[in-house]
Parts: sequence; C-alpha cells; structure tokens
Amino acid sequence: MINSTSSSSTVSTSFHWKCRHTWQRSAKNTLWCLLGCSIGDFGTILFFQLSTISWPTLNIMVLAIINGLITSIALETIILFRQMNIQQAFQTAIGMSFISMISMEVSMNAVDWIVVGGAEIVWWVVPIMLLVGFITPWPYNYWRLKKFNTACH
Repeated sequence: MINSTSSSSTVSTSFHWKCRHTWQRSAKNTLWCLLGCSIGDFGTILFFQLSTISWPTLNIMVLAIINGLITSIALETIILFRQMNIQQAFQTAIGMSFISMISMEVSMNAVDWIVVGGAEIVWWVVPIMLLVGFITPWPYNYWRLKKFNTACH
C-alpha cells in the first residue's frame, strides 16, 4: 500500500467503493448519459426499422452508436451550459463522459445483437438494453467521481 503522506504519490489511498453519496451522484450522471445516448441510438435503429432503406446490420449499429454519442454530447453540453460557457460545456462533455458513452453504446448494441439478432427495436428488449447500458459505465463514473471529484453534471 502506498503511504498517503508521501509527497511523490499521485495515487489516492483513500479510494473505496462504499460511498453511498458518490454512488447516487454517479447514478444521476449515468442516467443523463443514458438518456442522451438512447435518443440517438434508438432513433437511428427505429428509422431503419420503419423505412425501406436496407443497410447491413453492422452499418446500422455503427451509425446508431455515432448518433447516440452525438445526442449524448449535445444533451450534456446543453445541461452544462447553465453552469459555464458553451465551449467549456462542450469540452467538459467530451472530455469527461466519452469513455462512459462509448461503453454504454457498445453494450446496448451488443444486447440488441445478441438477443434480437440485429438492429431492431423490440419492446421487451429495450429495458434490457437500458439496464445493461446503465450498469456498464456506472462503476467507471463512480471511480472518476470519487478519485478525481469530477462529474459532467
């Protein structure tokens, strides 16, 4: 274990996974991210499901992930704009949430692929996709918040 009094140490020895307040705050942050990602992701998949455009499933899922990232960044930028200027809000949304968003998007689309077999919105799969999309980045968001005291909301 690293001595917490060492001045050369950059690793916090006080980190733990037991802080209820941090779990609650990171859950709130993760839910905002989930909302933003879901809008773009589900909207893209639904568009292709309802239209006559025939694209390969992998292409639809890649586009859904990209659109989910875009809508999540846009939503988080709007939320942060209440606290800072637009450039800072955008940079904060990109810099602090991007890993979380990517893991969320990939996990949601993986569930769709595994359960449904393609890019398709099926009513009983959506809650599973949302649950997995929430759980996947939540520990990372907790860690980031606890270790660096940084959040995107």
